[in-house]
Amino acid sequence: MPELPEVESLVTFLKERAVGRVIARVDVPGIHVLKTYDPSPMSLAGLEITGAARHGKFLDLDVSGLHLVTHLSRAGWLHWRESLPPAPPKMGKGPIGIRIHLDDGSGFDLTEAGTQKRLAVYVVKDPSEVPGIARLGVDPLSPAFTAELLAGLLAGVRGQVKGVLTDQTVLAGVGNAYSDEVLWEVKMSPFKPAGNLTADDVQTLHTAIQTTLRTAVERSAGTAAAELKAEKKSNLNVHGRTGLPCPRCGDEVREVSFSTKSLQYCATCQTEGKPLADRRMSRLLK
Repeated sequence: MPELPEVESLVTFLKERAVGRVIARVDVPGIHVLKTYDPSPMSLAGLEITGAARHGKFLDLDVSGLHLVTHLSRAGWLHWRESLPPAPPKMGKGPIGIRIHLDDGSGFDLTEAGTQKRLAVYVVKDPSEVPGIARLGVDPLSPAFTAELLAGLLAGVRGQVKGVLTDQTVLAGVGNAYSDEVLWEVKMSPFKPAGNLTADDVQTLHTAIQTTLRTAVERSAGTAAAELKAEKKSNLNVHGRTGLPCPRCGDEVREVSFSTKSLQYCATCQTEGKPLADRRMSRLLK
């Protein structure tokens, strides 16, 4: 899933390529991606793209006062093309949810791989009209995100620290991958109760969140949209690296599987050498 650094890089990319251009045409072959219908996405045609912004994991294009807002979810992506074919894509066929044609012949597709159909596109007058944006917590790269604020967010929480880090109503933009990376960086178990963190734990965690995200944003700056996924994957330490050696200690990176996702960690670095319970694996071994 694209998270804060990738969406931030897409914003930078679109500021360079799309802002200042006029939308010539909008095709919607995947009508299911639309979560709003008034204003119509077709009403964007003829309007200039005047800005691009990020809200957590949401991508926001300001189109002369209207906002084309996208949540790419787990399998969505933005595919930029310097030249789009004039024929519209077939309705209901293929991965394309919506296609935006610009006045110079370039444009982009918002696509989704797989069958889950979770790509979401909104056309609104104000981004706060999008329910997911209205519920967002603090942005971890904003000045408001201090160690004191993080301590307050974690105080008395009974859930595991991994779950708190990925809760978008708490921290906006941190997902499965970067939470794994942050917890590996601070040598903390993803199952550690969030309410049990000491003041030193919170300070260390706060620093790691900001450093990990800022480093990822800086590293991907200037990267073309088509290359962002590969850039992210090649620079992760534990997430998505099950069975490979930990870059820090050399132990095997382990995995805990859930119904629709998994987390990765290093037992030596994070859990005193003890493997975490993996319910899916436990069922297979019975």
